[in-house]
Parts: sequence; structure tokens; C-alpha cells
Amino acid sequence: MRVATFKKGPDYIDPKWLHHASNRECWNLDFFTMGHEEIKTCFDLHRRNADVTIIEGNKGLYDGLDVEGSDSNAALVSELNVPVVLVIDVVGITRGIAPLLKGYVSFDPDVKIVGVILNRVASPRQEGKLRAAIERYTSLPVIGAIGRDPALSIDERHLGLVPENEESEATDKVERISDVIEKSVDLDQLLELTSAEIHPDFNPVLKSNSDDRTLGRLTAGPLKIGIARDRAFGFYYPDDIAAFESAGVELVPFDTLSGQCLPEVDGLFIGGGFPECFIGDLAANKTMRSEIKMFIESGGPAYAECGGLMYLSCSISWRDQSGPMVGVIPAHTKVLDRPVGRGYVQLRVRSDHPWTAVRENAGSLIPAHEFHHSSLEPVDADWPTAFTVERGHGLDGGRDGIHIYNLLAGYAHQRHVQANPWVDAFVDFVHEHRK
Repeated sequence: MRVATFKKGPDYIDPKWLHHASNRECWNLDFFTMGHEEIKTCFDLHRRNADVTIIEGNKGLYDGLDVEGSDSNAALVSELNVPVVLVIDVVGITRGIAPLLKGYVSFDPDVKIVGVILNRVASPRQEGKLRAAIERYTSLPVIGAIGRDPALSIDERHLGLVPENEESEATDKVERISDVIEKSVDLDQLLELTSAEIHPDFNPVLKSNSDDRTLGRLTAGPLKIGIARDRAFGFYYPDDIAAFESAGVELVPFDTLSGQCLPEVDGLFIGGGFPECFIGDLAANKTMRSEIKMFIESGGPAYAECGGLMYLSCSISWRDQSGPMVGVIPAHTKVLDRPVGRGYVQLRVRSDHPWTAVRENAGSLIPAHEFHHSSLEPVDADWPTAFTVERGHGLDGGRDGIHIYNLLAGYAHQRHVQANPWVDAFVDFVHEHRK
């Protein structure tokens, strides 16, 4: 079956696993960065031609920033009119699952909970007690029961799950999990309970380039932008990739770990990732580090986020490891055990932002997010920066977006949405400064 997947919130890692399992891009649905109509459009557009649509929530069904729940998973499914299957971790629970489920069902009558899957069941005896309590006190069907199995776990580390692009046995892992689910969950019942027809309310409000800007870019000639895609760097939204394609840009991937040279490109995009886990390999590839440094210091336009910012600093230190990096940013990266910046951020555009299209809206707020355990040392108070941080941490709790040469690098992860069409602005900047 053709499965379309979505992830609630700004996460990169879960969508990479969902992409691998479904062989289709996974799209984020996020109240903080997207408008309500934009969410509906994204949902309708990217589940077309699919037999099954799955939205993975974040945290619990009713969790969110707003005490009224306006940004919760429940608010999302109510708005999109999709049914919910609860997956409940049952470690240490038997009869107590009944009031838990009754509370979830009655808390918001607009949320249509159609069944429950029991996860991490210890034994057939526990499963029997759980099923008896659910049948006695609720009307929810138990769609499946999954036993405790270490082989089903995806490894975690300091910033969450290990990304799929780092997992050498990702395909085997997905197949192993699917085999267990096929035996443990009544898939026919799952499909039957969730088969309610969702009528698309399609209203094409997704961002797009204006005809004049697109024509101007095409007249200026095709543009090539190098994008770091390897085990160290892989955090890219499909919205951003699609926006580059819509702008007529050819994205040329390069490998910071084993690539022999930087491809012939007009600009660079180095997104997020976990460079601290590959300090030795990144440091050993002196040729790539040297060519990136030369490209940027000679005026080549570039944009880097979080992991990309760390890579462009002079060095990265983590635990007992340290190694030289590109060295364009005159500071060293230190990775700490606890988060430095974590969660949604709001960035106010400064009047000296290097990208013209963004600078024209100086003073406006941009929604984004950050998730990093690292900091730059030292942070120079005289560095030109593109943003004032209204919410979040950024570089130092007050600023983000270092502007040096024609490079813009910050800790915030931007997403190309209506409220922040950053890809268009960066593409225009590359056109202005192409070598």
C-alpha cells in the first residue's frame, strides 16, 4: 500500500525514519511555523495518491505549549478530522489502564479515538489483565499488543534518536519492526477502524515564487547550490528542498566526510546534523575543509544552520575528542552535556541582515526552532548578526545569525513557509553574489 506520512512539530529525525519506511517524503505539520490553512493544504497536497495516511504525534495526545491545547496533537487531528489510535506504554500497568483510557476519551469529545495498541507488554498474563480491564470499563477495541523486545529499539543519544542516515542497518531495522507489528497488530482491523473518508479542503496557500522573480532568476542563468548530505549533515525539510527546486536551483550534494573536493557551485547550504559524532572524519578531510574555507573567504555565498555553524567554526570539542574544522567563524565549538538552546524561537530581523529580501522587512518576527547542546567560545560582541532573539537562545541568549564574508550562520533552524520564505531570499542573495 502507498503510505503518506506526516510528523507533528518541527522534528527532523522521526520524519527521516518515516521516509525510510514509507519510501515517500514525510512532511511536518507545525502550528508554530505554519498557519492553519497552510497546514490543511500541506496535508491535502501530500497525501494525494496514497492509500493510507499516518500522522505521528509529538509528546502526548493533549500536550502542547498552550494550556488550552490549541497547538496540541488533539487540536491538529480535530482540525484535519482524522481518527486517533493510542499507542500506550503499559510498563507497570494492569487495571489502571481503564481510567487512563476513559480520561483520554472523555477529555475532548471532538477527538475521535478509535482504538488502542498496547506497547511493551511484559507477558501474556499482563496482556490478559489489560484486555479484560479495557473490555470491562471502556468501549475501545484493542487493536494489538506488542511485547518488550530490545531488537525493536532505535538507539538514542544526547539529542534523541540516532538519525536514519547514520543507521547502517536502517532497512533491516524497519523490516524487523514491520515483521513484529504484522504478528502483533490486527492490521485489517486497524485499517477498518481508521477508514473514515477525509474530504480534502484544498486551498492552495503554499508559498510560491512570483512570476517576476522566477523569470528574473531564469534570465540570470541556472543556479547550482551545494548541499552537505552525509552521515554528519542531514537535517533538511522537504519544504526547503521543494522551494529550491521551484526557484530553478539545482542542489548538488557533497560529502564532508569522504568527498574529495567541493563541486562547482554558486552557493553553499550546510544544514543541521551531528558533526560532534564525526569529529575525527571531518577533521581528517582536510581537502574539503580547505575548499569550503576558500569558497567562503573569497566571497562565495553560503548559509549554515546549527551543525553547519559548528562545522564552520575553528574546532569542535566533545567529551574526550577535539578536532579542527573549517575555521571561517573565529570561535571554537564546545558540546555540553545539557541543552543550551531547545524549543521554538522567535527571531526579529535586524536592519543589517545580509539578504535583501529579508532586510526589507527589518523588525519583523520569524518563527523557527533550535535544539543544540553546543555553544561558541568566545562569542564576540562586535560580530555582525542578522537577528535579535526574542524567544530562545541563539548564539548568546540575545543574538543569532553570524554574518561574515557572504556567509550567514546561526543556531536556529528555519523552515520555508508562508511566514518565512527564506529559501527565496537566499536564492536571490546567491544570484546577487554568484562568482
